[in-house]
This record gives sequence, C-alpha cells and structure tokens, in this order.
Amino acid sequence: MPLILFNKPYQVMCQFSAHPDRETLADYLNIPGVYPAGRLDADSEGLMLLTEDGELQHEISHPKRKQPKIYLVQVEGTPDAASLERLRNPLDLGDFVTQKSEVKHVQEPAWLWPRNPPIRERKNQATSWLTIKIAEGKNRQVRRMTAAVGLPTLRLVRIAIGPFALDTYPLLPGEWKIVGPEELQRKKLTKN
Repeated sequence: MPLILFNKPYQVMCQFSAHPDRETLADYLNIPGVYPAGRLDADSEGLMLLTEDGELQHEISHPKRKQPKIYLVQVEGTPDAASLERLRNPLDLGDFVTQKSEVKHVQEPAWLWPRNPPIRERKNQATSWLTIKIAEGKNRQVRRMTAAVGLPTLRLVRIAIGPFALDTYPLLPGEWKIVGPEELQRKKLTKN
C-alpha cells in the first residue's frame, strides 16, 4: 500500500496517538504502519498524504524535493492588488522570510464542503477566498502570511500536494483513498 490520500477534518490532530480531547488520525484510519508525509495543524482541513514507504515519504516531504502545496484560504477582508503582491513576494515573518508564492483571488469552489462548526461571521466584515501555492511549509505559515498583510485567515483547506488534488480525488472530510504503484509511476513519484 504505497500512498493514502486523506481529507483531514477540522480539529483532528495529525497523530495516531491518543489526544485527551480531540480526534486523531487513528479515529479515521485503521491501517498499521503508515505515517504522515507532512502535517496540518488542528485548525486546518484538507489533503494529507500518508505512507508506510520511507523513500516515498522522503520524496514528498524532504526540503529539497518538497512537492508544492496549494491552500484554499478564506480571509477576513477584501484583498487589494498591493496585499496580493506582498503575499506573492518573499515576506518577512520575523523568524524567517518566505519564498515566492503563487496567489490568486478566487470564488469559493462549488465542491467545497461546509465546515463543522461554521466559521464565525461578522455582518459588517466581508470575507474573500484566495489560493496560495507554496513549496515550503513552515508551521502555520499561510496563516502568518495572510495576517502579515492584514487579511486574517478564517478557514484554511489544503487542496493539493504535488500531483494530488481534492478536485481530482474528491474526498469528503474523514474519507481516504489508496493510490496504487501504477498511479504513482504516472505521477512520477517513484523511480521505477
């Protein structure tokens, strides 16, 4: 079983060990020997890749080979051209400077599931959707990037890692799919 695609629900911890008050990966995946190739914080949702293959995990998550990741981000406010340009260029977050990223102002996709619980809404504050594509993935990086330009993140959904995307592999929160060796070869993630 080379690779598992999993749509992590909101508030689920990216660990298999028990957590005192939150669900973990073990509540959704009863597959021994797999581990995440990258993580998502509890407040984030979306695509995770899990594997039992150390070489494949390395290929996906090693800093020199990291697969690009795309996030769908609901932010508070409406981005202007200047804030979008700041997000696209290296951004000093204090403890590190981000690499360039691809950022687009988009409409909420029709295929996106409702979050449970829903985000907080303020009647006098508009919200907007962005896609942000990054090659790195530091702790809470996307949230820190949007906050740095005055657009606090309300909802964060990872929708793609490398060649795998939730619009191609439609999984609802908590669902998973096994990707076989032939498909990994087609996606150029194996050496065979």
